[in-house]
Amino acid sequence: MISFDAGRGLWLLSTPATSYAFRLAPGDAPQHVHWGVRLPPGQAAQVAELLPEPLRFLDRGADEEIVVDGGDRYAVPSLQVRFADGARALEWHYAGHRIDGGQLDVRFEDRGLEITLGYRVRDDTDVIERRLSLRNTGHEPVTLLRCDSASWTLPPREDYRVSHVAGDWGEEFQLARFAVPRGETVFASRRGITSAQANPWVMIDEGAATEEHGEVWSTALAWSGSWRITLRRTLSGPVSVTGGFGQDGLSWELAPGEEWRTPVFAGLYSTGGFGATSRAWHDYAVKHVLPNPEELRPIVYNSWEATGFEVTSAGQRRLAGLAAELGAELFVVDDGWFGARDNEHAGLGDWNVNRRKFPNGLNELIDEVHRLGMRFGIWVEPEMVNPDSDLYRAHPDWIVHMPGRIRTLRRGQHVLDFSRPDVAAWAHEWLDRLVSDHAIDYLKWDMNRPFTEAAAPVHAGHVTAVYALLDRLRADHPHLRVQDCCSGGGRADLGMLARTDEVWTSDNTDALDRIGIQHGYSQLYPARTMGAWVTDELNPITRRRIPLRFRFHVAMAGVLGLGGDLIAWSPEDLAEAARLVADYKRIRPVVQHGALHRLRGGVQYTLGDEVVVLAFRPQVRRFGDPSPRIRLARLDPDASYRSTRQEYGGAVLTSHGLPLEPIHGEYASWLVHLVRAP
Repeated sequence: MISFDAGRGLWLLSTPATSYAFRLAPGDAPQHVHWGVRLPPGQAAQVAELLPEPLRFLDRGADEEIVVDGGDRYAVPSLQVRFADGARALEWHYAGHRIDGGQLDVRFEDRGLEITLGYRVRDDTDVIERRLSLRNTGHEPVTLLRCDSASWTLPPREDYRVSHVAGDWGEEFQLARFAVPRGETVFASRRGITSAQANPWVMIDEGAATEEHGEVWSTALAWSGSWRITLRRTLSGPVSVTGGFGQDGLSWELAPGEEWRTPVFAGLYSTGGFGATSRAWHDYAVKHVLPNPEELRPIVYNSWEATGFEVTSAGQRRLAGLAAELGAELFVVDDGWFGARDNEHAGLGDWNVNRRKFPNGLNELIDEVHRLGMRFGIWVEPEMVNPDSDLYRAHPDWIVHMPGRIRTLRRGQHVLDFSRPDVAAWAHEWLDRLVSDHAIDYLKWDMNRPFTEAAAPVHAGHVTAVYALLDRLRADHPHLRVQDCCSGGGRADLGMLARTDEVWTSDNTDALDRIGIQHGYSQLYPARTMGAWVTDELNPITRRRIPLRFRFHVAMAGVLGLGGDLIAWSPEDLAEAARLVADYKRIRPVVQHGALHRLRGGVQYTLGDEVVVLAFRPQVRRFGDPSPRIRLARLDPDASYRSTRQEYGGAVLTSHGLPLEPIHGEYASWLVHLVRAP
């Protein structure tokens, strides 16, 4: 619901449990008023009247809806431009607004530049979407120097704490929390991708929030290229968060008649701690982001760790037979099936079937996979090219590069410049042909290196072209499903989730490491998008040996997949794996579609009358330790919940915990499926 108080110049946006308000301040600057608990219009007006005047120079302009350059503003700018005469200061001139259901657009003009602040609220989520639109209505170009999507201002509290994730390849989504320092704290990627080193969201609480209690303000950017989120705190002023595409200066020219719309920078306020915040983001993604949220994600078998580049039709068919016996539902051929692709240094860009490896083409394998009752998927890396390829030899200018500068190689490959229409058209042509000619159900879309030698406009143009290509491909092939992979979780964000069905969370499949990776991923993104494989006992990255049951239970917390060398597995391991796959299929609806609760020592999923608990103890139980148990969350205290062995009261499970069967050894894990008793 959106209302406008014309007498006060005050807009009030309300979601089911929260409100957001801003007003026109003297001089027409859009000034933030409120973001928090739901307010009736009269109380929103009272808040506006109580707003204090800034006490210090550094606070001036910090509470604007989009902080701009000009006057005595000293906050980090969200929007910076340079007009043709060199002037950089922006002045606000209100030009009207439009309310259309849950959409609010507020227009301002300055010297031929039209600035529109966009807001969207819905009646089924507390997430508020914001974005900025710029249109050059003048006769001279305007240069964009910084163009964030939105600036969010928090109410005054005694203290603040920020949560975010950081990491690297193989250790993505590592959760960190610390007190918000005075000054400016920047979270960013300048790599041209979302990156494994950071992820474009932050959560801020009043310093004492827990999983189940406390105020949390959170923001998330729906963008898959370079980005920057700046958190700002002065001595006396409000805490604010500004974020948008691009990390460094843009120097992007907006020609007369041109328009640019920023990606969405969404915000959410919750009083239910980090757990309720995560569940609200999950619910938002399901209702308003994911393309096929209602589907149960299939159990994938992927051949990479079994074969590497040594892919053959006969070997893949043998693996497919074993995968089908275990209960896999989708068989995916990974890298090595095309061109001269015997290693990572050749073949990328030549997307023709390697006839030495597949003498009869791909359809022989695809037919066998379908006969076994599985769907068929294949690995692609459309945005990359090796110098040792026919494509590069024919089109060396197609890569992202700077004239007269060294062309940096990473992983033996370059990034193709999808901001060029001819490159994007080429990619669509071969992808469309591949899917059409080979009855392909699923693409593992990989992107294995960051950008180099690229300016910000190339980054942005590349990302929007990738979005357009995925949108077109899926529209032409409605059955097609896509996994988002970027050397693991290097391009996981709301922008890619709007166009893909699943994220390959990390190349690191070590179950012990995956507990932390999955914990961080779950802060914002839902379990039904979190790809999690069970691979071989000796992990190829960490060289750690972990029992099969533990590996399965950790992977069951997301979208279970299989990725080991099944030919080398013992008959006993294959039989146990088949039983565990069957267990997952029974609990899959609850895990993938249920509400997530992070517990001390595990995770809980609740869907209707069913509860699934996955608990982990990765250390040796000492003599004298109490019998293991885990406290559950948000159950009906007056109800009873029944497992295959026992029945427990809801209040008992939440206050005293669920007793777990004692298991000795270094890696103990439990799967418990509870059903509410009638």
